[in-house]
Amino acid sequence: MATLADYGPEVRAEVKQVREVVASLHEQLIKWNLVVWTAGNVSQRLHTADLMVIKPSGLRYEYLTPSSMVVCDLDGNVVDGAEAPSSDTASHAYIYRHMPDVYGVVHTHSTYATAWAATGQNIPCGLTMMGDEFGGPVPVGPFRLIGSEAIGEGVVETLKKYPKSPAVLMQNHGPFTIGKDAEGAVKAAAMTEEVAHTMWAARQLGEIIEIDQADIDKLNDRYTNVYGQH
Repeated sequence: MATLADYGPEVRAEVKQVREVVASLHEQLIKWNLVVWTAGNVSQRLHTADLMVIKPSGLRYEYLTPSSMVVCDLDGNVVDGAEAPSSDTASHAYIYRHMPDVYGVVHTHSTYATAWAATGQNIPCGLTMMGDEFGGPVPVGPFRLIGSEAIGEGVVETLKKYPKSPAVLMQNHGPFTIGKDAEGAVKAAAMTEEVAHTMWAARQLGEIIEIDQADIDKLNDRYTNVYGQH
């Protein structure tokens, strides 16, 4: 089994940098009220090798440091780290193997997004910000048991049907989000919880007015290609 010592200085330098990024992004999960206790995890894939950095399993957030982050290959085997990796490692690895443009994955059990997952419902696209960010509804993925790559398979299957969405609500489990890096996936997790909360509140007031797909496509195109700094 390969260890980090088997990789060159460029890879080891990126591992050091990504460990720092991934450790700090777990603080954002707490800041945006997306996790409790030790639930949830962030990973980021390297550009210089087929490796990823992920949170250790069951370690409380206040104890996380860059050195406690675990380096794994894209089959989920540990390459470097003193701790066991997240129980979601096999699913993160599956997503990276099957979605080559994805370099960040986040899993949370944030309250409102997970409530939609518990009822097996897509979050309907009733907000322009959902058109911007998700290109339609936030989809529900199939029920899968934790501990293997089965959840990752469900995420990939679902996103093939909703290619503009960076989020999947795995039924009876919770949201998984993707991004071009780990920060992008954390942003998607925060946005998923925000729209889940707002659409739940809208349901209490009455029927949600869903936006036509043609208008959603225009919103998403503008957000993707015009909005922000380029």
